[in-house]
Amino acid sequence: MPTQTLLGFDFGTKSIGVAVGQQLTGTARPLTALKAQDGTPDWNLIERLLKEWQPDLVVVGLPLNMDGTEQLLTARARKFANRLHGRFGIRVELQDERLSTVEARAALFERGGYRALNKGHVDAQSAVIILQDWFDNH
Repeated sequence: MPTQTLLGFDFGTKSIGVAVGQQLTGTARPLTALKAQDGTPDWNLIERLLKEWQPDLVVVGLPLNMDGTEQLLTARARKFANRLHGRFGIRVELQDERLSTVEARAALFERGGYRALNKGHVDAQSAVIILQDWFDNH
């Protein structure tokens, strides 16, 4: 089986965390957090990431309420995923991301205390957790 490269996105209205993962090893690492204006990213930066990493699949975190119901951000994350697919013709899957930000904060705090908790680090780490969850379920 060829090694598959995946990019994970933690969608947010002000910041979008990005991680890269390898399906062969089932591991992911944080890349960056992209600024967004009310949910709209700089598509040129996303295009650059896609060209650089050439992912076989993109996984977008789907924010749901704890009971599994959708929230306002859920539709916006779906729209972001649809735009990724429509704009770049790339395969996109959605991954339930309940608790990814909480997990990301805990992991970063363990490693670096409060200083590690800047927004960009948390968003990129959330994208790692989204990818790890995807690997665990596939």
